[in-house]
Amino acid sequence: MRILGISGSLRAASYNTALLEAAAELAPEGVSIDIYDDLERLPPYNEDRDTATPPAEVQRLRHAIEQADAVLMATPEYNGAMPGQIKHAVDWASRPHGPQAALWGKPAAAIGASVTDYGAMWAQDQLRRSLGIAGARVLEAELAVGGAPALFDEGRLVDAQTRERLSELVRGLAEHARRFAAAAAA
Repeated sequence: MRILGISGSLRAASYNTALLEAAAELAPEGVSIDIYDDLERLPPYNEDRDTATPPAEVQRLRHAIEQADAVLMATPEYNGAMPGQIKHAVDWASRPHGPQAALWGKPAAAIGASVTDYGAMWAQDQLRRSLGIAGARVLEAELAVGGAPALFDEGRLVDAQTRERLSELVRGLAEHARRFAAAAAA
C-alpha cells in the first residue's frame, strides 16, 4: 500500500514535514509513505489555468495522488487557519469536481504540528472539511501535535507518546484505505 504524504509547510526545518518523515518510519509492514515535495511550485488555484493542459506541477500533484492508495496531509496553522499552499493543493486535486478528480473517493487523513499548544487543530479541522467536500474519504482520527519544539530533536520526532499516536493513525489510515478498496472491488 502506498500513502502519499503532503506537508503544507514550505519551511526547510518544518515540524510538519518531520511529522510525515516519522510517519514513514513508523508505517507498518507493507505500507510505504512517499512525501510529495516542491509544494512551493504549485501555483495558486486559478480556474482559467485549469484546462485540459494544466500547469506541469498540477499534473504532477494530481498524478501522485491518483497513484497513491491514500493521502496523509500535515498542516501547520497560521493565524488560526490552514495555509494557502495546502488549500491550493486540495483545490487543484478536487478538479474537475466529481469522480474524475484525483481526490474523489481517496482515503485521506489530516495531521498537524505547531509550536503552540493547540497543534494546528483548527487548521486540521478546516483541512478535513475541505478534503471531504472535495470527495475524499476522510479518516476522522486526529493528531494535533502541540509544543513541537520539545517533541523533535534535530528534525526527528523523539517523543515516544507522539510516535505511538502517529503510528496508530498511520495504521488506521491504511486500514481505512483497505476497507474502501475492498468495498470498491465488491
